[in-house]
Amino acid sequence: MSLITRRRLLATAAGLAATAGLSSLWISRMSYYQGPVTDHFDGTRFFDPDGAPPKNFWEVMRWRFSHKPAQWPEWAPSPFADTPPPRVDGAGVRLVYVGHASWLIQTAGLNVLIDPVWSERVSPVSFAGPKRHNDPGIAFDKLPDIDVVLVSHGHYDHLDLATLSRLAAAHKPRVITPLGNDLTMTAHDDAIRAEAYDWSDRVALNDRVAVTLVPTRHWTARGLFDRNRALWASFVLETPAGRIYVVCDSGYGDGRHFRRVRDAHAPLKLAILPIGAYEPRWFMQDQHMNPADAVKALADCGAERALANHHGTFQLTDEAIDAPEQALYAALDAEGVPRERFPVLKPGQVFEL
Repeated sequence: MSLITRRRLLATAAGLAATAGLSSLWISRMSYYQGPVTDHFDGTRFFDPDGAPPKNFWEVMRWRFSHKPAQWPEWAPSPFADTPPPRVDGAGVRLVYVGHASWLIQTAGLNVLIDPVWSERVSPVSFAGPKRHNDPGIAFDKLPDIDVVLVSHGHYDHLDLATLSRLAAAHKPRVITPLGNDLTMTAHDDAIRAEAYDWSDRVALNDRVAVTLVPTRHWTARGLFDRNRALWASFVLETPAGRIYVVCDSGYGDGRHFRRVRDAHAPLKLAILPIGAYEPRWFMQDQHMNPADAVKALADCGAERALANHHGTFQLTDEAIDAPEQALYAALDAEGVPRERFPVLKPGQVFEL
């Protein structure tokens, strides 16, 4: 066994021990969702009847010791930084890409954050785990008054408890999330105004904006022992300018999740689709789309156009920092789809409907 392999084994063992300890501590103070059995909840855990279960321990170990991650630059700053207006009234929609899967959407006098992450790392600990390679596209103190936060699921790069606590203290927003994630939030900070909903639930946000939680091909966990004890979802946001389909994290599968959204919610003005964290495919394909999948998802859901997310901020998998953007444009060209129909924004960049 080489010295590098031994070091990897020791580092992984230490990391697993630390995570197990944190998970045990977390479970000792956590309660989990309880409710009736449904077509996607067995009484203990949630599941996707049209999806795939998360990889098992041995598959995780196989990836951990065989993967060859590309070298990302230590810091990859965006040339953009936004200072949003206090409100956007009328029929328009203003979107700002904050980074990774985080967005600010302003419409109809409402300010909505999607999967907000302002922390330095996406990890159960502050001293290790995936670290930022660029600043959020909006400085936290430049945020307008936030009315609503949508949190798609419990993975650390989407449900950031430190950021949710900061938002609760500064803005006191409603936090809309799938079943069970509210318990994670309030166990951490009971000031977080979490509201939990099931797939297909429609929630009015004001008199002109509503959101529906829709199934997505994914899974969730916070530690080693709580897989799928909470639900995950994508969002269809109804706005005066049309419906926006927000997919923060998803595999592609056979595309049926996207076609079902088209059938139930068309016409879609815009889709926000993930393009990153996809290599190696044998390990990631059930939970993360690659750019070619994202182009197929755009066709399946029927949206007029799309914006890319879930790339370029935290190195979660093996591909290079710029690989998702390059592969997306190659996939668009191969399918004859104009590149301007599916642009890749940098953190701080603005898009308006």
